[in-house]
Amino acid sequence: MSAATTTKVPHLGGVTVGYRMSGDRYDITKPTTVLVNSMCTTVSLFNDMYSNTELTNAMNLLAIEPLGHGATSCPTEHFTYWDSAIIALQVMDNLGIDEAFAFGESQGGWIVVRMALLAPARILGLMPTGTSMDSESEDSRRKGAWDPKPLLNPFLEKWSSVTPTPDFVIDDVWCGMVTEFGFPKTVTTEKKNFWTSTLKSVYKEDEGRKKAKVALICLLERDSLLLRLRDIKCPVHWLQGTEDIPYGLALASEQIRLFTSSEEAKLEIVEGGSHYLNTSNPIEVGDALQALVKEYTKAM
Repeated sequence: MSAATTTKVPHLGGVTVGYRMSGDRYDITKPTTVLVNSMCTTVSLFNDMYSNTELTNAMNLLAIEPLGHGATSCPTEHFTYWDSAIIALQVMDNLGIDEAFAFGESQGGWIVVRMALLAPARILGLMPTGTSMDSESEDSRRKGAWDPKPLLNPFLEKWSSVTPTPDFVIDDVWCGMVTEFGFPKTVTTEKKNFWTSTLKSVYKEDEGRKKAKVALICLLERDSLLLRLRDIKCPVHWLQGTEDIPYGLALASEQIRLFTSSEEAKLEIVEGGSHYLNTSNPIEVGDALQALVKEYTKAM
C-alpha cells in the first residue's frame, strides 16, 4: 500500500510526502540509502528490501514516494521529476539526514540522478535500476527502447477531464500494465491483486485522476539527462535486467559511459532480471547495494 508516514516540505507551496524508514527512527550510526519507486507504485515496491535484515542492519532505508504517487500530495496540479528530486532532498532535511546513497527503480532512476545533480555533496553514490537516462526519444527506440506514446496517450486523454470526476477509479487495464511491464513473468496472482488494490486506492476521485495524469505527463515529456551525466561525480553502479521490457540493455550499456566524471561508473547485467529488478532479483540487488554502500561510506 502507500506510505503510512508523511512529512511536510516547503517546495511548491507545501508538499505532503509519503515515506517509509526502516527501523523506528533514523540511526545516525548507519549510512542511509534513499529509495525512489517506479511509475504508479509506492513504497511497498521495496518490501523485499525492508524484510532483508542483512540490508537493514547495514544501513537505514528511506523510501520516498515521488509526486503523483502514494501518499504524496501537492497543492499545485503540475510538477516534474526535478520537483520530485527537490522534495526528496527536503525529506532528508526534515529527518536530519545530511547525506545518503540513492537507489531508483525505473522513473526512480531519473529522480535520484537529478538529486545528485542538484545536491552533489549530499549524494554519496547512485544505483539506478531498470532505467534509461534519455527522454522517450527516437534514438532510444532505434536502440531497443519501447515507444510508449501510442500505448499511453489514450490513458492521458481519458484522464484529462476539464470537469471534476468524483467517481473516477483507475481501470483494470492500467493496473494490469503496471504488473505486466514491471514485474517478473512469475509474479503471483496474490501480488497482482495487491497492486491492483493499491493503485485503485491511490488513483481515485478527482485528486487521484489528476495525480495519475501528471505522473504520466512526467514520463512522456521528461527531459533527457544525457548531457548532464558528465557532471555526476559520485560513484554509479547501474543494474539492468536481461528481461527489462521498456528499455532493454543497449541503452544502459551506452549511457553508463557518459558518467565521465564519476568516481566509478559500472553496469551490472542481471540475468533474468525484470524491469522492477528488486522484485525479480532481490538477493542480487541487496548484495550490490550493500557492496556500494560499504565501499563508499565515509568515516563517520
